[in-house]
Amino acid sequence: MLFHRTLSRAAVVGTIVLGTSLIGPNQAGRAVAQTPPAAAPAGMSANDRLIQLGPEGKALAQRAGTWDATFTSWDTPGAAPVTTGGLVAEREMIGPMLQERLHTVAGVVPAWTRIDDITFNRTEGRWDYMSMDTRAAAGMMPAWSLDHDPAERIFVSFQPFALPGNGPEATGQMMRMEEIITTEDADHEVKDQYFTPADGTGTKWLAKRYSYVRRHSQ
Repeated sequence: MLFHRTLSRAAVVGTIVLGTSLIGPNQAGRAVAQTPPAAAPAGMSANDRLIQLGPEGKALAQRAGTWDATFTSWDTPGAAPVTTGGLVAEREMIGPMLQERLHTVAGVVPAWTRIDDITFNRTEGRWDYMSMDTRAAAGMMPAWSLDHDPAERIFVSFQPFALPGNGPEATGQMMRMEEIITTEDADHEVKDQYFTPADGTGTKWLAKRYSYVRRHSQ
């Protein structure tokens, strides 16, 4: 019995030594480096940790404030652009989300308002976006990024939606839309929206552009 225990102990020690020699000091170091990050601090749930501002949320917070804006639209591919200036965008952080309220100034007819919300979903590792526009009978329009895009250039793809058309009867034209939000510098930003109608042609064109310039206090 004593001989059996001694032999078993020697076999275990030999296995450990052999395994260590096969791994080697460098590989062993890498194994330690790959250890998962420490859990959230005691008393903080994963949810509470992930709603805190990460690098992406902090980048959004830098865009809060008042901006002057210009809206340009191209109704069809190749159409002449129609530009509306004198718009105001008011932005504020609501938790980890940046909300923008873009509107015409007093006295402009017709008056309209467009609201959009954007946040980086730290759980899913992508951007979440939603907009609504009093000019369009499209309801709430959600969108998501496909990848973990940098805050300086965010690409989101909208859930397909239907447009009623410009005639007296609703046509229900299905449309796909993509939006690219580009931060040119601390004071300039552009949102480009590309439309693709479900008409069998696969034609995509730049349909709408929102250009922003930060308003500084006098």
